[in-house]
Amino acid sequence: MTIYIPFRFFQRALLYLRLPAALAWLLLLAGSLPAQAQGPGKYSLEGEWKGPLVVPGGSLPIQLIVTELASGNRFAVLNVVPQRINRIPTTVEQRGDTVLFVAEQVGCRFKGVRTPEGNRLTGIWSQPGYQAALTLDFVPPPVAAAPKSFKFPPPYRVQAVKFANETDKIAFAGTLTIPAGEGPFPAVALLSDWGGQDQDGRYGDYKLLGGLADYLTRRGIAVLRFPDRGVGETGSRAELTSPEDRTRDAQAALQFMRTQPLLDAANLGLLGHGEGGNVALLAAGRPLPPAFVVTLAAAGQSGLEVLSSQPAVGWPTAIADSLLARTARERSTTQMVGQARVEKMRSSGANAAQLQIQQEQVFLRQRAEEKKRLEALAREQRPLLDIVRRIPDDATARDLLLQALRVQRPSQPDSAYATTADRLTTPWTRSYLRFYPQQELAAVQCPVLLLHGSDDLLLSPDVNLSLLSKGLKGNKLAESHQLDGVNHLFQGPANEWPLIDGRQSPAVSTAALDAIRSWIQALAPPVK
Repeated sequence: MTIYIPFRFFQRALLYLRLPAALAWLLLLAGSLPAQAQGPGKYSLEGEWKGPLVVPGGSLPIQLIVTELASGNRFAVLNVVPQRINRIPTTVEQRGDTVLFVAEQVGCRFKGVRTPEGNRLTGIWSQPGYQAALTLDFVPPPVAAAPKSFKFPPPYRVQAVKFANETDKIAFAGTLTIPAGEGPFPAVALLSDWGGQDQDGRYGDYKLLGGLADYLTRRGIAVLRFPDRGVGETGSRAELTSPEDRTRDAQAALQFMRTQPLLDAANLGLLGHGEGGNVALLAAGRPLPPAFVVTLAAAGQSGLEVLSSQPAVGWPTAIADSLLARTARERSTTQMVGQARVEKMRSSGANAAQLQIQQEQVFLRQRAEEKKRLEALAREQRPLLDIVRRIPDDATARDLLLQALRVQRPSQPDSAYATTADRLTTPWTRSYLRFYPQQELAAVQCPVLLLHGSDDLLLSPDVNLSLLSKGLKGNKLAESHQLDGVNHLFQGPANEWPLIDGRQSPAVSTAALDAIRSWIQALAPPVK
């Protein structure tokens, strides 16, 4: 019987927290301190500590990689490759010759004593329901090169560019990244989700569009990205911008790309996230369409249905953020309780089929709880949105909204009520309430790739992908995929996130990146 180290129930607990943007954690290793004494009683543990953990029926290779940080602290990660446990943050405590490693996320710890030579730790490995003796041998880190005092430029061309939506007299200043080589290259313009965003599509320090641009350009696909209306030096205001306005902006971006000699005019597409995906589809149904469209978490439901389930619509952002954080915590708790039951069944001799049934029941309970939460949110917000739909006069609608909000949330300050009422009566909200994503899909004839994450708590992947696919049923070049473990921001499962100074930082899903690249390059083979 193989010892199972629980981990999967931690993978999705942090998906909607806004953490710093992902960087390669190997950069951290490159700047680590050399192995040397570090104060009274403290010595370097930097490097790899590994050894076989004896378990019933065989052994498991345990690997702990320790980094000495510039701050004087230590950071470690745990790897148990056969169990698919990778890069689990692990604390390190050292008291004299005794060293303690604790990986709280998987409930594992190792307490060992360092040999006089300093190249071995002997002690006890502990995890829920199991203990065993373990010896870890030391493998020193490779000799690091001298630290660089400059930043490497990306391996592609970066151009600051300007173009304009001549119809609306809106000028855009963006960035065009072009692969190395002679070209011409396939290219894509990136379109952000709703709300004014910069050209990197920032959510906190996480850069969805910036990450996409770098990944695709490194692999032979040119990328144009630009800030939304009302962001930076771009004119107008985001709250005044309708999906129709943004469609004209996307058409202007396409027209600009057609003038660039290094871009393949026959292979220019649009890639949009959220509302940006719907905008890309709208542009694809108009004259001079893109050669292809990629959507990330685009809506298939009507604007009213979408806004009814959005925490950020009815209340200020801080409240919306707390709802998302609470959802993550509740999901984590449910998973931990479910996993505890699985472990109890395992210790009682349950077979693999019984364990699988229990895990599926935990997943179904989570989905049911999320559905109830979204239905409750819709019941609260639908009356507010109905006021906006029925009352065209903003002043009258705001007065009615203030009354309704005070009844719904009596503990909020007046400023919160006023902010929410103002948000609900903006031109953007009014236009989005009249938005029906399926209306023009029959006119879309170019290749379309619809992507959605299975862990999207803001837009149901099953419902929205189904509606979009139905609207595109006459397009034989359209396909849709649901990506496991991916959230609305297209961050992958937490076990894929790189580690920055001991913290896992969210990154764009590798499954999404690979799917986008391979699909575009299948349409337009990369330039040799």
